[in-house]
Amino acid sequence: MASASTESMPVTMDTKVAGSQDMFNRELDTYRRVVGANLMYHREVYGLLRGLLVEQAPASFRFLDIACGDASASAAMLRAMAIGNYVGIDLSEASLRLAAQALDSLPCPVELRCGDFAQAMAKWSEPVDVIWIGMSLHHLPTEGKARLMRDAHRALGGLGLFAIWEPALFEGEDRAAWLARFSLLRDEWSAVSDEEFASMERHMLLADFPETVATWLAMGRDAGFSHAEEIFMMPNRMGRVFRYWN
Repeated sequence: MASASTESMPVTMDTKVAGSQDMFNRELDTYRRVVGANLMYHREVYGLLRGLLVEQAPASFRFLDIACGDASASAAMLRAMAIGNYVGIDLSEASLRLAAQALDSLPCPVELRCGDFAQAMAKWSEPVDVIWIGMSLHHLPTEGKARLMRDAHRALGGLGLFAIWEPALFEGEDRAAWLARFSLLRDEWSAVSDEEFASMERHMLLADFPETVATWLAMGRDAGFSHAEEIFMMPNRMGRVFRYWN
């Protein structure tokens, strides 16, 4: 059984932290219902990622999970694979506490690091074979995304696999139109309440900055990857999976 080590994860429960924990619990409950109903196609995406690892990852591969959250989907995918090492990075201490539990069944060393993933990647110096980031890179501005891709290429040493799952604009579409497309999904998202759906819309308005498919691919090539391709489009067409390698 894996034993997860953590960094910088103090636990205090003053009034402010307790309030934050209540918010986290509400958001986590919403997230789990979204995943359980497969509204964002986690089953398809992580099944695809498993196939990529079987195809491209070396034996006893070293896996870096950027913005890992509670790591439940990654843990379910990886526990039956020949993984040699797992490192997860996330800004949320509460998420990492859950991740430690989810990853306990992995047959390899597990390390969880609390911090900003862009800052962590900027100074990354450890060997890694696979880098994965799901539905998180789009929170950065375009140059921030490009910088992280360059950091990922450097961290992989010109080898290995970099894969991302991110929102994508249609060619010629702007961010406002992409947000409007999400709003049209309300009837399909019956697993969440009106209040929860509205909260997701507010979050997306403040923090989601998708790119076109052409831009996602070009940023990978500009980062130094010789191969860049789209390998999956969510059936609701809100996001895509891309892989980059040399």
